Amino acid sequence: MTATLYLMPNALDLGSEAVPLEDVLPAGAMRRAAALAHWVAEDARSARAFLKRVHACVPLERPLQEIDIAELPRPPKGHAAAPPPAAWQALLAPALAGHDLGLLSEAGLPALADPGAALVAAAHAAGVRVWPLAGPSAIALALAASGLDGQSFAFVGYLPQPGDQRAARLRALEALSARQHQTQVFIETPYRNAALLQTALATLAPGTRLAVACGLTLPQGFVRSTTVADWRRTPLTLPDRLPAVFALQA
Repeated sequence: MTATLYLMPNALDLGSEAVPLEDVLPAGAMRRAAALAHWVAEDARSARAFLKRVHACVPLERPLQEIDIAELPRPPKGHAAAPPPAAWQALLAPALAGHDLGLLSEAGLPALADPGAALVAAAHAAGVRVWPLAGPSAIALALAASGLDGQSFAFVGYLPQPGDQRAARLRALEALSARQHQTQVFIETPYRNAALLQTALATLAPGTRLAVACGLTLPQGFVRSTTVADWRRTPLTLPDRLPAVFALQA
């Protein structure tokens, strides 16, 4: 049997003041992280920083210098071509050789709005056992805190950047929500949060409910969920450095 690819959760404080890791990660996940000698991550430097934080809670079983950290392949600048299958096989080599392997995202759970999904697919194709570990997911936390329909929902990722295209996409999501009685969840780069909120308030119907979950798990984080009409009456300026998750229900 091959070893296991563990999907390791990370904190949600990327780019912000670090929160105590033990406040957001289960002890079992940190114990597993402390035991792993092989990792795949978006960025090796931030993965080492994560392991240093783990070590402060659960001592690593080997020196950090002896831990192998490979980076997910990045397509050439200006190209969207997927890396060849051989690239994924090389990343899975430790697991295929019988060593447990960890997959780490920059924030939250790997493979959700994250390039690690391709490695997970390759692991399944290669017969490598895949096992997710519990931890924070901004998407799930935002939906749970929104009060919107959690029985039927869709995560649609990033919306178009140009204002007219963004507005058209919001109208389409609102119509889909009304037709299917479904919550629509989406995200944006932090410095464009305010622009997305402004477009949403100018585009959506007054009775549509809009939720914004900003800086989840951080001391300065907040969740606001109310109608578009109420948002317009009492506007809110979103910080440009904290990640936010948006959700709407028509």
